[in-house]
Amino acid sequence: MADIFALLSGQNLAFVEALYADFLEDPASVSDDWRATFSTLPDELSADALRGPGFVRESIFAKAPATGSEAGADAAEQDRVDQLVRAFRVRGHMHADLDPLKRSQPTHPELDIVHYGFTEADLTRTFSARTLSAPTETLTLGEILNRLQQTYCGSIGVQFVHIDDIDVKHWLQSRMEASLNKLDLSRDQQLRVLTKLTDAEIFEQFIHKKFLGAKRFSLEGGESLIPLIDLALERAGEQGIEEAVFAMAHRGRLNVMVNIIGKSASQIFREFADRDPELHFGGGDVKYHMGHSHDHTTTKGHEIHLSLCFNPSHLEFVNPVLLGRVRAKQDRRGDAERRKVLGILIHGDAAFAGQGIVQETLNLSELAGYRVGGTIHVIVNNQIGFTTPPESSRSYNYASDVAKMLQIPIFHVNGEDPEAVSQVIQLAMDFRAEFQKDVIVDMLCYRKYGHNEGDDPAFTQPLMYAIIRNRQTVRQAYLSNLLKLGEVTEEEADAIAVKQRELLEEALSTAKQNDYEFQKDTGRGIWEAYCGGDDKAVPEVDTRVPSDRLSALLTAQTQLPESFTPHPKIERFSETKLAMAAGEKPLDWGAAEGLALASLLTDGVRIRLSGQDSGRGTFGHRHSVLHDYKDGGLYVPLNNLADDQGEFEVIDSPLSEAGVLGFDYGYSLDSPDQLVIWEAQFGDFVNGAQVIIDQFIISSEDKWERLSGLVMLLPHGFEGQGPEHSSARFERFLQLCAEDNIQVCNLTTPAQLFHCLRRQVIRPIRKPLVIMSPKSLLRLPAAVSTLEDLATGSFQRVIPDADATPDSTRRVLLCTGKLYYELVSAKQTLGADHIAVHRIEQLYPLTHTHLAPLFAGLADGTPVVWVQEEPQNQGAWPHMRLMLGEHIEGRLPFSGIYRSASASPATGSNASHKMEQDLLIEQAFELA
Repeated sequence: MADIFALLSGQNLAFVEALYADFLEDPASVSDDWRATFSTLPDELSADALRGPGFVRESIFAKAPATGSEAGADAAEQDRVDQLVRAFRVRGHMHADLDPLKRSQPTHPELDIVHYGFTEADLTRTFSARTLSAPTETLTLGEILNRLQQTYCGSIGVQFVHIDDIDVKHWLQSRMEASLNKLDLSRDQQLRVLTKLTDAEIFEQFIHKKFLGAKRFSLEGGESLIPLIDLALERAGEQGIEEAVFAMAHRGRLNVMVNIIGKSASQIFREFADRDPELHFGGGDVKYHMGHSHDHTTTKGHEIHLSLCFNPSHLEFVNPVLLGRVRAKQDRRGDAERRKVLGILIHGDAAFAGQGIVQETLNLSELAGYRVGGTIHVIVNNQIGFTTPPESSRSYNYASDVAKMLQIPIFHVNGEDPEAVSQVIQLAMDFRAEFQKDVIVDMLCYRKYGHNEGDDPAFTQPLMYAIIRNRQTVRQAYLSNLLKLGEVTEEEADAIAVKQRELLEEALSTAKQNDYEFQKDTGRGIWEAYCGGDDKAVPEVDTRVPSDRLSALLTAQTQLPESFTPHPKIERFSETKLAMAAGEKPLDWGAAEGLALASLLTDGVRIRLSGQDSGRGTFGHRHSVLHDYKDGGLYVPLNNLADDQGEFEVIDSPLSEAGVLGFDYGYSLDSPDQLVIWEAQFGDFVNGAQVIIDQFIISSEDKWERLSGLVMLLPHGFEGQGPEHSSARFERFLQLCAEDNIQVCNLTTPAQLFHCLRRQVIRPIRKPLVIMSPKSLLRLPAAVSTLEDLATGSFQRVIPDADATPDSTRRVLLCTGKLYYELVSAKQTLGADHIAVHRIEQLYPLTHTHLAPLFAGLADGTPVVWVQEEPQNQGAWPHMRLMLGEHIEGRLPFSGIYRSASASPATGSNASHKMEQDLLIEQAFELA
C-alpha cells in the first residue's frame, strides 16, 4: 500500500484508476512495475473497481498506511479514523440539528468514536487529517471529531455521497469541510438578513391584523425563505445571470411577490379588499395563484429580470412549465451554455414527496432537449401536509429523497438558523454554476397556522402546535443572537421594523382610494405583436407557398452528405419524395408536414417538436432524424435547408406526458414567434397530462391573460386497435371549449395540415391548437394532395362535398376525420349521388356562419346527420348537438349516427370493430 500511495502522490489519479481497471481485466496489459505494485493491493479493491469511477481512488486513500507525521497511530487505527470521517459524510445529516421544533434528536452508532474502538482518552491523540479538508495535515481525534460535527451535524445536514462523480464529491467536501459549513456574514450582510426577515414577518402580521380571517397562506414559521431567495439573487447577479424565473405553490406566495418579485403591496391589499369585481367578471384567478414580473437590482448593481409563474392549486404541476419557460428564454437569448437564465422552484414538503410530476420534472434535468443548466429547488418543509404528518404521507425519511435519483447534493437546513440558510443557498448557487446541475435545499421549518388561516391545526396535531404556540419568531430568535454578538443594536432593529410598517400603512392607504388604478401585469414584451381574444376579430392569412419553392424544399430534404449511409428504406423514401417534388406523385401526409416545417424554417421561424419517438414518428411517417446505417451518426435534413434558416429542434422525449407537455407549454409562453409542437405517441396517452391541459392550456388566457400557440398532435382514429389506441378523447377538448380559448381540428388531407400549421405561425392570434392527427390516413392512397393544393389553396374550416348540389341533395352527412373516406367510398359504391358528405375540419371555433353554406338551398325538412366512429357519449356528437340543436335553422332535422354509448372508447376485437364500422356506414346510407 505504501508503494501505491507514493505513486498516487505524483500521478494523475484518473490515470492510475484506469490503469488499475485494465490490470484487473488483463494483468499482462500493464507494465511490470505497475503489475508488481497492483498485485500488492487488497482483494477488496477489485470489488471497488467494479463499482465505477472514483471508488478505487477513495479506497486506496482510505487504506493507505500512516506516514511518519502520524505520531502515535498505527495503520489500523488511522484506518478507523478515516472510516469515522466517511461515516460523518454519509450519515452526519441523521444527527444534524434540523428540526426547529426540537421534537427529537436522532443518533447513529457510526457517528460515535466508541463504534471505532476509541475512548475519550484518545481524543488528544494525533492522527492524519489527509482525508479531511482541514488547514493542517494532522489533528487530534478531538479536533477531527469537532470539525466533522460542525460541518455535518450542525444546522445543516447534507446528502451527497450517493454522487458517483468523484470530482463533484471532492468539490463539495472541500467547500463544506474547509469552512465548517459556515458562512461568515459581515455586519452589512447580517443587517440585510435581519431586514428581509423583518419584511417577511411584518407583512404577514399586517395582513393578519388588517384583513381578519382572510385566507393568505401565511409564511410565518418559514420566513427564512425571503432572505434565502434574496441571497440567491445576490449570488446570481455575481454569476452573470440576467433573468430568474420562479414557480411556487400558495404558502408564502404573497410574501414572495411583495418582498422579492416587486409587486406593490397596495395592489395586494386592493385584491384583499376585492373592490374591483368588474375587472374580473367571468375570469381571473385568486390572488395567491397570480404571477408577476419585475426588474430587480442587486446590492452590487446587477440587473436581473424576475418572473413568477402563474400557478393553480395543483401545486407541483407548474414545475415542468417553469423549466420550459427557462429553456425558451435561454434559447431566445442564444444562451447555449445555459448561464444567463435561472429557474428557482419552491416546493412544499408533502407535495414534493407525493406528486409524481416531481419525478418527471427531475428526470428532464439532464436530458439534452430539456436541460436548463440546473434548477434551484427549495422545499419549504412544514413537516406536515394539510393535516397529514410525514409518517402517513411518505415511505422514506426525507421529503426530498426522490431527488436522490439524480447525481446532485441535497442540503437539509434548519429554517430557524438564517445564517445556516445563507450558507446553504450560497453553496447551492455555486454548485449550480460550477456543475450546471440541479440542487435541492430542504429548509425545515413549521407552519404557524393551519393550511390556511381559517384552520385550527390543533384538531389533528395538538402536540406539534403546543410547541409552535410558545416559540419565538424566526426574526426574534435571530435578533437575539445578533444582539449577543454585539453586531446590531435594538435601536437599529426597531428602526427597520418601524420603516416597514410605515411603508405598509402607506400602501394600504393608497389601496383604499376610490380612484385607485388597478395595475394588471399584462406581460406584453415579446408578445406585443400577438393577440388573444375573439377568433373572428382576426382575419385569415395567406399560407400559400409557390410550387417551385415547394419542389426545391422537398428535394433538399432528400439530399444527404456523401459520407452518410442511409437505411435502404430511407433511400426508397427519398426517391418517392423526389417524384413528389417533380409533381409525378401526389403528396402524402409526411411530405406535406415536412414542407410546412421547411417553409417556416426557411422563413426564419424556429421550430421545436417533442414527444415520444417524434424523431422518426410513432408510425414511421416523419423520419426527421436519420441514422447512418453503418456508424449510427445522425443527420437532420430540416436543419440543412439554408444558411439563414430557423433552427429545427426535434426531441425524442422520455415516457412522460404531464412533464413533457408541461415543459412544452411553458416553452410556448416565451416563444410567440416560434412553432412549438407536442406530439402524443397515441392520442389516448394525452390523458396522462390532463392537469396540464385543464389547469394551464385550456384556461390560462381566461385566468391569467397568458397566451400560448402550442400545437398538440394527438393520433386519433378507430381502426381496430382496441380501447387504448383509438380515441384521443375528442369530447373532452370540445367540452372545454369556450370563449375561443383553443382550436380543435380533425384534418383529412395533407394540404389541410400544411396550411393549418403555417396559419398557426403566420396568423397573429395565439391560441393552443389541438389536432386529431391520423394513423391510417398517413398512407391511405386517397388521402393525398398536390403541390398546387399547397401553392394555391388555403386552410378550410369546412370542406363541402364538391359533387353535391342543393337541388339534388336529399340527405346530408356531416363528419370529420378518417371516417370521411369510408363514407365517400360507400357513396361511390352505392351510387348515392343524392347524399352529400361534408367534412368539418375545424370543430372549434366553428360558427353558424361557417356552416351556413352547407345548408343553403336545401329543401326544408332535408335530414342532416352527424356521423362519427366514437360512441354516442364521446366524440364530437355531444358538442355538435349542443351547437345545432334538434333543427338546423329551424327547418332541417338534425340527428346522429354513432356507436352505442360506452364506458370504453372501443372494442378490443378487430372483427367486432369491423362489424360496428360496417353498421355505421349502413345506417348513414339508410341501408340497415
